[in-house]
Amino acid sequence: MEYVIIPIIVILLCLLPGCIVQVNEYERGVLFARGKFKKVLKPGWNFVMPIFQSYKKVDIRTKADDVPAQEAITKDNVSVKINAVLYYKIFDASKAILEVENYYYATGQLAQTTMRNAVGSVTLDELLGEREKISEEICKIIDELTDPWGIKVENVELKDISLPDEMQRVIAKVAEAEREKTAVITKAEGEVEASKNLAIAAENMYKVPGALHLRTLSTINDVSSDQSNTLIFAIPIEVLRAFEGANLTDVAKAIKSTKKEDKEE
Repeated sequence: MEYVIIPIIVILLCLLPGCIVQVNEYERGVLFARGKFKKVLKPGWNFVMPIFQSYKKVDIRTKADDVPAQEAITKDNVSVKINAVLYYKIFDASKAILEVENYYYATGQLAQTTMRNAVGSVTLDELLGEREKISEEICKIIDELTDPWGIKVENVELKDISLPDEMQRVIAKVAEAEREKTAVITKAEGEVEASKNLAIAAENMYKVPGALHLRTLSTINDVSSDQSNTLIFAIPIEVLRAFEGANLTDVAKAIKSTKKEDKEE
């Protein structure tokens, strides 16, 4: 009898290291007994009986899945290419193994189809201007669909939106037109403001005697600083006012008579 027990003990001692499995803190182990789900193994050393039991480890850390670029058509029939990054983690290891064959592949495929559908429901302007809102909608849809798989989708970030060359040129022209429009409006507003200030200045000069004459002298001084052969003579406004209401014919006759008198003398 002793000869039978000793070999059995030796065999058990040899098999004992294989019966102890280590599950790390960031992992969970799904244990099966005779092909049936039994429990989820916690972090640490766990006893698993060979032949009768088996297990699969599941990493529960947050994963970043790069969703490949997808061709999609927006609501206003513009063809675009869009890619994204999907962040998710497993909150129930048993569901991730029992409910879906390959949760990594299934989640990636679901993200691709959801992203195309989301792009098709918005216009190009909405896609470019409301990227964060669209990302939240995609994340919400994927999270609801992957919940039965024990997967929690934490975030979806749209990385890049590629447009055809023709559409890029059109958008560039629109942007240039908008900038020109803004420049014209700003210039017009400046001219209106300048005209108001000029009107105020003109009114003040009209009210103050000699102000306009001083302004004329200042202008002459500015012109004289330029190296030019042109001579400018400014007639004070008071001289011109002397002719207000006067008959130009009488003025001409007076000038002629003055010239005759000078000749006679």
